[in-house]
Parts: sequence; C-alpha cells; structure tokens
Amino acid sequence: MKAAGSWSDPRRGSPLVAARVSAHRTSATRANREAAGDPGLPWRQAAGAERARRGAEGSDRRREPAALPARRRMMEPAVSLAVCALLFLLWVRVKGLEFVLIHQRWVFVCLFLLPLSLIFDIYYYVRAWVVFKLSSAPRLHEQRVRDIQKQVREWKEQGSKTFMCTGRPGWLTVSLRVGKYKKTHKNIMINLMDILEVDTKKQIVRVEPLVTMGQVTALLTSIGWTLPVLPELDDLTVGGLIMGTGIESSSHKYGLFQHICTAYELVLADGSFVRCTPSENSDLFYAVPWSCGTLGFLVAAEIRIIPAKKYVKLRFEPVQGLEAICAKFTHESQRQENHFVEGLLYSLDEAVIMTGVMTDEVEPSKLNSIGNYYKPWFFKHVENYLKTNREGLEYIPLRHYYHRHTRSIFWELQDIIPFGNNPIFRYLFGWMVPPKISLLKLTQGETLRKLYEQHHVVQDMLVPMKCLQQALHTFQNDIHVYPIWLCPFILPSQPGLVHPKGNEAELYIDIGAYGEPRVKHFEARSCMRQLEKFVRSVHGFQMLYADCYMNREEFWEMFDGSLYHKLREKLGCQDAFPEVYDKICKAARH
Repeated sequence: MKAAGSWSDPRRGSPLVAARVSAHRTSATRANREAAGDPGLPWRQAAGAERARRGAEGSDRRREPAALPARRRMMEPAVSLAVCALLFLLWVRVKGLEFVLIHQRWVFVCLFLLPLSLIFDIYYYVRAWVVFKLSSAPRLHEQRVRDIQKQVREWKEQGSKTFMCTGRPGWLTVSLRVGKYKKTHKNIMINLMDILEVDTKKQIVRVEPLVTMGQVTALLTSIGWTLPVLPELDDLTVGGLIMGTGIESSSHKYGLFQHICTAYELVLADGSFVRCTPSENSDLFYAVPWSCGTLGFLVAAEIRIIPAKKYVKLRFEPVQGLEAICAKFTHESQRQENHFVEGLLYSLDEAVIMTGVMTDEVEPSKLNSIGNYYKPWFFKHVENYLKTNREGLEYIPLRHYYHRHTRSIFWELQDIIPFGNNPIFRYLFGWMVPPKISLLKLTQGETLRKLYEQHHVVQDMLVPMKCLQQALHTFQNDIHVYPIWLCPFILPSQPGLVHPKGNEAELYIDIGAYGEPRVKHFEARSCMRQLEKFVRSVHGFQMLYADCYMNREEFWEMFDGSLYHKLREKLGCQDAFPEVYDKICKAARH
C-alpha cells in the first residue's frame, strides 16, 4: 500500500523526471546569464558558497553528538553534583554552619558523614583482611610493643613532667564525650589494631587492643567460631571493652566482657612489659578491668572463643504490665538453655522479651536476614510484635544477630536522620548507614554538645536483678526515656573495682537509656545525680563511658578501690597516670 503524494502521483508525474528537468533548466539559465555578462552573478555565486559552507558546518554539528557524547554525558553528573555542593555551601554560608549542624544535622550527615563512614569501613576492612592473610601482624607486634616501651622510657628520662595517656584522638572513641586530658598529658602512640592469632585447640584468640568487634565477628564467624560475649556495636574495641566494660545478651551465661578474657599484656609506668592471668600477676589481672588505662598500656589480650552455629533461633514475646515484665525477664535470664536473653521496654508497662539459641537448622519461611541494609531497623521490627500483640519466631544469621542494633545505633539514629527507617531511604542509602560515632563527635560543635548534654541521655546502669522493678520506676521518674534496653548478666564474686556485695555470684541487669528525656523540667545534672544515688543505694554500677556527675567520694562509694589503689602505689602509677575518676568525671570531658 502506497501513501498519497508518493512516487506514483498521476497529477505530478514521476518526481525523478521532475528533478532532472529542474536541474536542466537551472543549468541553462546559469549559462545564458554568464554569456550575457550578468552583473549579479558573482554576488550570487559568493552567497551560494557561503550557504554551502554553513550547510557543511550544520552537518558537522548534527554529527557532533556521535563524536563527543561520552565525554559530555560523563561531565553532566559531575556538574550537577558541583552545583548542588555550591548551593549547599552558599546555604551554609547564609545560615551559618552551627545552624545547619544543629537544626538540619541530617543534611550534613547524609551528604558528608555517611560517605566518609563508608570509606573508613572499606579501608579498615581491606587492611585487616590483607594483614591477616599475610600474617604480618604477629611479626610486627613485638616491634610495636618495643616502640611503646621506648616512648615510656623517654618520658621518664625527660622528668615525668605530666601524666601519660594513649595518643589515640579522643573523637575516635565510642564514649559520648572527648577527654580534655588528651591536650595536657603526654600522648603515647599505640598503633595496635590487628588480630594476632586464633588457636582453636586452646579455644583462644589473641588480639591487639584496637581490634574492633566488627573485625572479630567477620573473622571468627567465617571459620566457625565466636566470642562468648560479643558486644553489639561494630566500632567497639577490645581495649575499650576491657579498660571500660562490655556486655551482650549472652552475658547471663558468661558475665561481662572482662570475664571471658584469660590474659592481658601491658606496658607499665616504668616501660617494663608484663603478662597477667588469673594465676600469674593475678592482682593486676583483676584490677585492669574498668581502670580506663590508669594502671598501664594494654598491648594485647587473650580471649576465650566457642564454636559458633550459623543462625540464632529467636523468639519474640510481648508482655504487658510491669510486674509480669519483671517476672518473665527474671525467669528467662535464669534459664541456662537460653543462649541469648534481651528485652526492649517501650513504656513502663509494655515490653518485648527475646530469647534465642544458636542453631545450624533453619525454616526457610522464617529466615530473617535483619542485617541487610534495606531491612527495617531492629527495634522497629521488634515493636511490631508489641503493636500486633503476637508472639513470633525467626531465624537470624549469627553475625546479623550480633550487630542487630548497629545500623540504627540502637535507636539513636532516629534523632539524627528522622526518616532513616523509611523504606525509600533504606533502599537508596541504607548501605551507607550508620555514620561513624567518632565522626558524629568530631563534627558536633560546642553548641550542639551543650544541647545534647541538657536534652539527651546516654546511660547504662547495672543493678541487681532483684531491684529491676524499683529501678524501672526510678528511670521513669528521673528521666523518662524510651525505649529502654534490658540485658541480664551474671556478676562473679572476684576481686577488682566491680563485684557483688556478697561472696557469691549474683544476677544483675544492664538498663540502657538512650534518647531525649520526656520528664518535665529535666535538668541533666540534678536528674542524673538522683539516678546515680539510687544506683549506689542498691549496690549497682554506672558504665564509665557515660556522663558521670558523682563527686570523688561518691564514686569510690560505688566502686571498690582497695585493690586498685594498692596496685597504683606498687607499680608507680601515681606519677604516671591520672586516677580513674579524674579521667571519667564530668569535669574531665567536654
């Protein structure tokens, strides 16, 4: 079928013939004009040449997208990003950096801190993998320890004018505050961040102090082993968990992180090296935990490991009523067949209690890889069981379970990125979450720090399980922060700063409060001092990473300093390291 006006239109004849006739007439006319000496001919010839040149240039321009498309298309995203960055910088200049960091912190976090955090993670992961595969860490470890000893001896030769501390920047720690003492003390550089040895026969892993829980789980779970107590957040270091403390939902069986350690290696105030175990230098072994680096520099630790399984079979049980919550939680914490016990308290009368066991078997329909970047935040996922008032059973990959609260930094990230749990955000940007806590601290600013201090609480209080109901009422009255994390642990009767009141092991609970207080007329200092007073009255303890408002006398009422002070005098620490209280009290941090 042919369209109208095509080659066969009878009224026009053949287009090909018409074109030939037109060309013949044009040639004849041009020849007659040339013979007659037409005066306008040169001008018309020049105009024709110009049209021909322009036509050629137009043809070239029409062909240009085929010649330069790749370069131009590559430039477009870069130009767009540059324009966005320029507009953002102009906005910051108009509003002020402080305004943006306080009122629109999510903008800064999403545009800068998330990409930076991802780069940090990739670098440290690749570095740890290469070092372990090349087995270079054990060979370099002894030289690094000698370098630390050399620094300490040089400090001593120079007159021991100031106290010593590690040279690691304060903003790199997971503690909410940055220690002021870093600026006035002698900084000893300690670059020890590698896993040295995994001995499956002795069931021991030997590590340097700056090894993180993320490194440990990545390596151990890949070879079928794990730590009995593996604290939650990826960036927590072995040194911080020993010199401070660490806890996990398996602590009702194994105790705190210090209780799974079998040996510590330290450089002392005189530059000497010492190894301590429960049978060798035992006083030092029991005094090191919670001492915050005030007895010596930790250079290595040996930690127990146990066989791991692939999944955690996790049961979710919503419970209503405070008495029922306390009774159920106490009961589950006493059952040794539970590998993991944890509770999330969403109000004084509503909680979800979770119990888990490790297993290699899985029901595919109940598998939940909760650690995948596009999955809901764990505490929000758990809350659904409370809202629907139903029990649940899920199989969670072991490493995902260990770091179930990492992506949302428990529930702190909802205050920084309010839409962070939105499905669109999770799918597009969840793979970059969470931002590094250290980078959040580094970019906090003085105004934001003061606002956090007055309007934000991050506290872990350790109290006897028998006082749980009374403790939860006190938390409600003094700070009123929800959700609250509940984690049970057994506290052995051992020497040191932290032990039960009697001579037998006792079941304790960590009550973790993280968020904005909703109590009327909250004032940080008075409210926290009231809470600290209650904790002391029940022979409880405050984790030392958090803000501490106690005075020196109250602090030593909470902690047993008898062995600690004896060793400080014996080892010559009094002129080498500050007392632990002087490192953790509110006046020592900003």
